[in-house]
Amino acid sequence: MRLTVVVGPGLVADAELLASLVATSCAELDVTGEVVTAASADELRSLLAAAQGPAVVLPGPTPPARALIGAQPPHAVWYDLTVETPAPGAVHLAGRGLWGVTWAIRHAVHRFRAPADRIAYGPDPEQWGDLRLPSTPPTGPAPVAVLLHGGFWRSIWGADLMDALAVDLAARGWASWNLEYRRPDRHGWDATTQDVEAGIAVLRDLATDRPLDLDRIVVFGHSAGGQLALRAAADLATRTGGPRVALAVSLAGVLDLTEGDRRFLGDGAISAALGGSPATVPRRYAESDPMLRLPVGVPTLLVQGTADSLDLVDANRRYAVAAAAAGDEIRHLEQPGDHFAVIDPGADIWHATMTAIGG
Repeated sequence: MRLTVVVGPGLVADAELLASLVATSCAELDVTGEVVTAASADELRSLLAAAQGPAVVLPGPTPPARALIGAQPPHAVWYDLTVETPAPGAVHLAGRGLWGVTWAIRHAVHRFRAPADRIAYGPDPEQWGDLRLPSTPPTGPAPVAVLLHGGFWRSIWGADLMDALAVDLAARGWASWNLEYRRPDRHGWDATTQDVEAGIAVLRDLATDRPLDLDRIVVFGHSAGGQLALRAAADLATRTGGPRVALAVSLAGVLDLTEGDRRFLGDGAISAALGGSPATVPRRYAESDPMLRLPVGVPTLLVQGTADSLDLVDANRRYAVAAAAAGDEIRHLEQPGDHFAVIDPGADIWHATMTAIGG
């Protein structure tokens, strides 16, 4: 497989550094890659038309080039190094700086190798999920893995962070539902929590013509997504008539919002997301802080790498103790690994996670 990275006119980036980053990222994914530069929007259009495999497009700042975002080809991933509003209808990532090129390449390759059905569950462009059914058709309905990405609830991070797990789970016989949701920095905290619940609830509709086992829904949340996973599990446990979570899996989750805000975790990410401190918006913390929602009433698996932030290691250990004391069924898996090892299908800690789940 050959990946093409197309650089638009006027892009501000060192060419040698970009080429090195692309080569390293392609090697990790076992694909070949090339970087081509367009001097104009017309040349950019021609280069895209010639791309046969996955493509990543860095459109740059000029309006004629940016007007092409999402136009062609359908398998292209568009990426802006700077913070931009994603273009509706386009596979468009933005705001992660030069390192974000690596994520854009991963997204392009995973989409090309293991295509997903992108399904809307609401009218907003950010209300969608990528559904991948098991690679090998199961003998009966497949367990469902709902994936909730992290990124400290900020819009520059998206569902592409969970692509590799989504593909791996489908290969293991799961149906993976990689959920995007509106982030609070653009839409407010209530929109985020409502979207997660709505994205799980829509599984009832998806199961009408797909082999999905709604009695085996496992929600995997990474980082800030770990908080969202536990919140959703607790909320749905009290609902009637809808799907419930059979197991909540927190992967390096942010599990103590009150203490995390006191420690200025993520440079103030918690109060920024919730719209204030525990003193100013106490209801939101009471509803959303996993530590304050105990007992959750849903079996829970905590997965934490020892090379991660010490504050996350600390919070996960304290949560495990508090959850057990509250009567929850809790397992705590702590092994070597950094913040992203827990969502790396090649990492030992991920294999240990799936062994613990029995999948």
